[in-house]
Amino acid sequence: MANSRSAQIPVVVLAGFLGSGKTTLLNHLLHHSGGSRIGAVVNDFGSIEIDAMAVAGALGDSTVSLGNGCLCCAVDASELDTYLARLAAPAAGIDVIVIEASGLAEPQELVRMVLASEQPEIMYGGLVEVVDAAEFDDTRARHPEIDRHLALADLVVVNKLDRAPDADRVLGLVHQLTEGAVLPATYGRVDPEFLFDCRPSEERIGQLSFDDLHSHDGHGEHEAHPAHLHSAYDTLSFTSETPMDPRALMRFLDSRPEGLYRIKGYVDFGAHDPANRYAVHAVGRFLRFLPEPWPLGADRLTQLVLIGTGVDADALGKELDACRGGADEDDEQAMWGVLRYVPGSEDEPGTP
Repeated sequence: MANSRSAQIPVVVLAGFLGSGKTTLLNHLLHHSGGSRIGAVVNDFGSIEIDAMAVAGALGDSTVSLGNGCLCCAVDASELDTYLARLAAPAAGIDVIVIEASGLAEPQELVRMVLASEQPEIMYGGLVEVVDAAEFDDTRARHPEIDRHLALADLVVVNKLDRAPDADRVLGLVHQLTEGAVLPATYGRVDPEFLFDCRPSEERIGQLSFDDLHSHDGHGEHEAHPAHLHSAYDTLSFTSETPMDPRALMRFLDSRPEGLYRIKGYVDFGAHDPANRYAVHAVGRFLRFLPEPWPLGADRLTQLVLIGTGVDADALGKELDACRGGADEDDEQAMWGVLRYVPGSEDEPGTP
């Protein structure tokens, strides 16, 4: 079971009203995905397989029409399942699937459709909502349902901040409307590591460093923007040879600050599950664990990378230090909190 889960492909739902910058963000992901291969279901263009370095605007005949472009209205769960099955087939070599919804789609319905998929090769990977900072007030006035969409999101990308005369006010308002993480952006430039695990394009030794998260060159006039993609972000790399206390770690994860966008890595729970390590993936408030057998000869370590902005890395490190060991090995309920976030677990939390 652990092997099949670890091989599952995450499906990220990318939503937001027309003009918010979803396609720009997706194009950016396609050009800056490292060694990952992205499959996409793009509004009225259909299901397409995209190489990481492909130019999205030149895909031509490789698209499949889905009708009127509003996935939650034009396509039922079984039809979407057909496209997901195609992208998830081993021969496609896809590492992550991104569903770019139409501007008027219902994110909750799209999430439901992904969760209803009968494809064992895929798993839900979180909801990302994109908003246009410059038009945010007008968009809310025309479409008051945006407040509900933001409340559902795991990560909100506040795009076009360079065009908003009152960017700080908009960011503050979005923070009030969502429990998810809020990520400021311009030109849709979001590091793919904030959304999914990237496949390294070359062999690496040791823990993934923060510098490894951005190894791309600029393209086009928009990329000439002087602010570096990571100039406002903080990172923490945490390694522990002592197994983690599952209860303590879940308390840490449940109370993580809103500026902490991303957590990735592997956790060793020691005697609570000696056969497996647990891959952890968090985007905003979205969280999942994937148990997988320890690689033969691998050091039994907990290795985590945390990325955020406005967070106290030293304080987070101390909190993680306090999660080492300490759990009663005979406590059969200690892992329940973790197992709630393992796909397929009976205790896995539902989607809003």
